[in-house]
Amino acid sequence: MPDDRYERGWEKLKEIDPHGGEVVVASLKDIAPDMARYVIEFAFGDVYSRPGLHVRSREIATISALTALGTAQPQLKMHIRAGLNAGLSREEVVEILMQMAVYAGFPAALNGLAAAAEVFAAADASSAPPQA
Repeated sequence: MPDDRYERGWEKLKEIDPHGGEVVVASLKDIAPDMARYVIEFAFGDVYSRPGLHVRSREIATISALTALGTAQPQLKMHIRAGLNAGLSREEVVEILMQMAVYAGFPAALNGLAAAAEVFAAADASSAPPQA
C-alpha cells in the first residue's frame, strides 16, 4: 500500500516529468518493482521534496552529476527533459553540459551534448504540426 512518501514522490515526479515515473515503473515492473518504489519514495518523496532548493536547481545538479558519471544516458535524458520542464532553457542545458568538460572531461560533456540533442529533437518532433 503506498504511503505518504510514495504519494509525495509520485506528485513531485509528475511535476518535473509527467511521464517519467510511468516509464520507470513500467521498466521495472517485471524485474524489480520494489526498486521503482524506492526511487519514487527516496529520490522524489524524500530528497526532491525537501525545502532549500527549487526543482530547477536540483535539476542543474542532477544533469551535472549524471553527465559526470557518464554511465546513465537514459536517466540523463529524463533529467534534461525535467530540467526543461523546471524552467531551464536549452541554452542553459547546453552550458551546463559544456561546463562538465572542465570537471568531468570532454568525452562526458560530448556524450551529454549528444543526449541533449536527442531530447531537443524529440521535443521538436512531438510539437511539430502534422505533415500534409
